[in-house]
Amino acid sequence: MPTAVITGANRGLGLEFARVYLAAGWTVHAGCRNPMRADELKKLKGDLHIHALNVDDPKDAKALAKSLGSEPIDLLLNNAGIYGKRDLKVGGFDHDEFLNVLKTNVVAPIRLAEALVENVAHSTMKKMAFVTSRMGSIAMNAGGSIAYRTSKAALNMAVSCLSMDVKSRGITCILLHPGWVKTDMGGPNAAIGIPESIAGMKQVIDKTGHDDTGKFYDYQGQAIPW
Repeated sequence: MPTAVITGANRGLGLEFARVYLAAGWTVHAGCRNPMRADELKKLKGDLHIHALNVDDPKDAKALAKSLGSEPIDLLLNNAGIYGKRDLKVGGFDHDEFLNVLKTNVVAPIRLAEALVENVAHSTMKKMAFVTSRMGSIAMNAGGSIAYRTSKAALNMAVSCLSMDVKSRGITCILLHPGWVKTDMGGPNAAIGIPESIAGMKQVIDKTGHDDTGKFYDYQGQAIPW
């Protein structure tokens, strides 16, 4: 059966991704900051391997790559991300917080993709999926949330570039907007629940082929403008 690496797997979207892929019979390598506190993740049934993975720490990315060795990874699912302070705005900017959001949402997923590119290249499916946001679309920009919007726009560009760099190796890279989801980040008034979002994104991942590399879709499979 296929193998997936999922980041931010201890809660929210990442936890549901892990649940769904395990239920489908996949081997899942689930990364989270503190495995000792990942109680819900530990309850999942299936071929589950939990790894300590603070995506902001380069040492953790290297440690994960070392622990996986030459194991083929059919799907690298870069899900971990942060919103940052919601009151960041011009005139009252916390520049250190801005850098933290960029580090987690842009640098970290690209670093992990680089660390595991050989594992993905030697798999059958050869896919990398990155959870981004429609808020990173410049064409659809509604203002506000400067740090988060900027980080997702930057992630979109980084993955677009990555997709070109690894295309000759048969690797497909896609960007996924999960919708406005009822998570800690999305809040209780969000439009959809976690299971609906994950089911949709999994279907998009399943359907996309190499001709789709570098593209930006929502959880319903609709293309989103850059």
